[in-house]
Amino acid sequence: MTVTERHALEALRDPALNSAADGHVGGDYESDGYGEMVLDGTEALDVSHAGGEFQELTRGLLGDFWNSTSEGARGKRPDYRTFRDRSTKQTAAFSVQMGAMAEAYMVWSFKHRGTGGKGFFDSDERRTREEQKRSCDGEDTKLLTVLVLDVFRAEKTSVTVAPTDCYLTSALVRHGLIPCSPITPKAAVTVHALHLYHTARQRCPHLSIQGYVKSLCDMHGVPFHNHRSRQFSIALDVYLQVLAFVSNLVHRAVQRDQPDWRLKHSCPPCTYKLQDEPEMRFAMLFAQDGNDSLKRVATRILDGDIDHVTASPPTSERTFHHEQYLTREFVDKFASERQTGHSIIDEDSDGNLCAERWKNMKDNATQKMWNVFDESGVFIAVCRHGFCLLIADMVQSGEQSKYALAVTSKLLDAFGSDLGGGYDIGCRFKTTLATSELGERARSLNYTSLVNAFHGHAHNRLCQLDNLTTYVEGLGLEDLEGCERAFSKSNALASSTRYASIFHRRQAIACYFEHNDEMEVYANLTKFLLNNYKQALDTLSNGRATLDRLMGELGVTDPATFKIWLDEERVYLKSLVREPPEETLQMEYWQRLVSLAASRQDLETILSTWTIVTAQNVAPICSDSSATRKRETARRHAQENYEKDLKAVQELEGRLGITRRWVPEDEEWQAAARLVANRKYQRALDNVERLVVSQIFELSKMNQSGTGYKLRKHIGKALQTRSAAIRAALTQYNTAAKALGRRTLEFDEVVEYAFLSDFDLLRDTRQDVSTRPWASPAARLAINTYFKLCRAEEEVVRLNVEIRRVVTYLVDEDRYLRACEALYQDANPALAYQISRYRTIRSRFTPLHLRSLEKISRLSGFNGTLTPGVSVSRGVGDSAGVPKRVCMDAVLSSPPVAADDREDDADEDADEDHTTTLEERCEVLQNILSVTMDS
Repeated sequence: MTVTERHALEALRDPALNSAADGHVGGDYESDGYGEMVLDGTEALDVSHAGGEFQELTRGLLGDFWNSTSEGARGKRPDYRTFRDRSTKQTAAFSVQMGAMAEAYMVWSFKHRGTGGKGFFDSDERRTREEQKRSCDGEDTKLLTVLVLDVFRAEKTSVTVAPTDCYLTSALVRHGLIPCSPITPKAAVTVHALHLYHTARQRCPHLSIQGYVKSLCDMHGVPFHNHRSRQFSIALDVYLQVLAFVSNLVHRAVQRDQPDWRLKHSCPPCTYKLQDEPEMRFAMLFAQDGNDSLKRVATRILDGDIDHVTASPPTSERTFHHEQYLTREFVDKFASERQTGHSIIDEDSDGNLCAERWKNMKDNATQKMWNVFDESGVFIAVCRHGFCLLIADMVQSGEQSKYALAVTSKLLDAFGSDLGGGYDIGCRFKTTLATSELGERARSLNYTSLVNAFHGHAHNRLCQLDNLTTYVEGLGLEDLEGCERAFSKSNALASSTRYASIFHRRQAIACYFEHNDEMEVYANLTKFLLNNYKQALDTLSNGRATLDRLMGELGVTDPATFKIWLDEERVYLKSLVREPPEETLQMEYWQRLVSLAASRQDLETILSTWTIVTAQNVAPICSDSSATRKRETARRHAQENYEKDLKAVQELEGRLGITRRWVPEDEEWQAAARLVANRKYQRALDNVERLVVSQIFELSKMNQSGTGYKLRKHIGKALQTRSAAIRAALTQYNTAAKALGRRTLEFDEVVEYAFLSDFDLLRDTRQDVSTRPWASPAARLAINTYFKLCRAEEEVVRLNVEIRRVVTYLVDEDRYLRACEALYQDANPALAYQISRYRTIRSRFTPLHLRSLEKISRLSGFNGTLTPGVSVSRGVGDSAGVPKRVCMDAVLSSPPVAADDREDDADEDADEDHTTTLEERCEVLQNILSVTMDS
């Protein structure tokens, strides 16, 4: 019995004490002893149908005791804090304790090394209360009861809080438990359960917290409650922050905490340079692109505030910091850049030849985005081996140039000169970069903007000759399509990040790419090198035989002829970029003459038309006047049209210097007529090309992995409609082609066009391109084969360099980290163990790499070496450097955190099973009354 209950019982036993109370018992009850008679059973309590009399009686008898107990029964005190307020306070409280929690985690991790998959309840951590009491050595050791959620079991248990524990949270972490509250934790999740979810989600991004927690509840045999998901989410955030804190400590211990260290050492084949390497045109190749799958719905939309949709920087919400992520402020520094030039045509031109084919080349399209989304996607950069270098959020806009400029600027800072960057609109970005503030710096560092291989075939042929990977010297067989491969996997994150907060969205994206780099890209690194080496050798073996045969058919003896032919094609296509201005005026003059002849004919027809009135066809005056007005209006309109056409003709005659007006018999008239027919031919060809390109892309999408059945059916119907449109467009094209005596096209021939360059050779109407030596199908096949052979030879050279870099990295990295581990083994074994775990992240794949390297060495045609080289970087933290012990400051605990009586909604929800309801309090009162009667 509590002290309050004892006082209440004494008050019930002694009426004098009741009368001495400050008005707790009314006078009417005392004067006639009615309350005492009701309690001893002498009188019956009058209870109405409405009820409540017993409640009023007990309130009068118990006074303060009733008020104190019933106050909680009426519900919680109103909480006027917002979710953001609670989250901010909770984050701040956890942040103060993070050092102690990280230290406790390292101690727990070191203590349980080598225990395998032993769970919390299967280990020595879970013992009965009596056993824990017996294990307490000192009086200051206490017990803390919490609800522990493990993978296969969940129950309340007690853990010890030692005098050395600075906080309750660090005490729980010392037992392998992550708390759900920073001050008074009542529930905790085991590290094993959190690690399982975190790892499973990286492999299957569709897995949500709620789905995982529901699965645990199903295995535990208990019903699911929403607050469990909230608790697990808090614990997961704390767990990831602890891991990040420990990772920072490890990087500091191994001297790898310098700014951008991870970026500069992310890919061993790209960044681990050795002495005496052959010169390569591109020191590093990367691809950059944007993706709009990872959108995030703005919080203001979810809250219903659609009327005031404005940009809201996440200043009031905790910010997620990661080395790979570019901040919004850094990206916005490039937002004011103006792009006015274009890379393919003259400076005085106002359009890009590829602009109509690419949406992200149009500024009016990329500047807009639905207001319902805050982040509209991500813009990333990956190296040629697939390692993610940088990530930037696209905020309330499409794929604007500021994201590519920010990424390029950061990479130039990190890697310096001779970079090659692939971009699907690299032709446009080349000029954008040149006209920006980065232009001079990019030129001085010899930066090259390239076009991806797959996207390059959708560019204009003239653009392909300058930017397509096949024709770029020094590029090798790299297709620069790494972003597309990365997006094909990261798109699975969309469902779990669409309605997440800014913090959790960035956290999920960064964790995914970090895990993908270590567990997928690095694991398959030497497999990538092996496959590329095989591809290069196959290209060289098969391509040389094919090229020799084609050169014999074409009568070509010197392979350098193919470079000359490519230059001739470039010069030829540049001459077709636009019509000569004089021809444009002549065509317009001819069209005006045709219009003038037609308007003159209409006017003469109206003026020569007479109406003969006889007695038989005479009409009433009213109808006759109406017809007269209509004819007069038609005559006036014809006169105005004639005068307008005549004025236009006179103006063009002045601009062209024509002294005598052309007539159909003149040679100038006929030449201009042919030019107009050529223009109709060009437009008909453009229409056919547009429809065929759409069909090519839809066919590729129809066969793409991940396309659902319904989408396939929709694309199939669209292709049927497209085929009918292509046939109609072909009819128009063939009509225009016959008028010029050009070659007509058949439907079966057009739909088999694989590259848009096949259309570009049909465009010339001033001369027959088929007479050119490089225009025949055999010559074009020979040109492509020759340049593929050149790229394959370059690929072998690059692969030999990268293979030796990987071999040297494997040796140096393992030696360096083992030496670092030995430095801290005696003074701080827990930290040394974390360094060993850091080493095993990549060393676990060393056997796979060695097997792949052995296969490479056995390839017929391999001319490289597997002998380790000498790294050119031997500075602080480098794998080839000498490790030194760093003075690690002790992880000091901060002063105790002030508790908030309304600390956390998650814990309040967790207490719902323990909250005393009104009925339970009435039951307590009944027990008190029964004790009174017995006495």
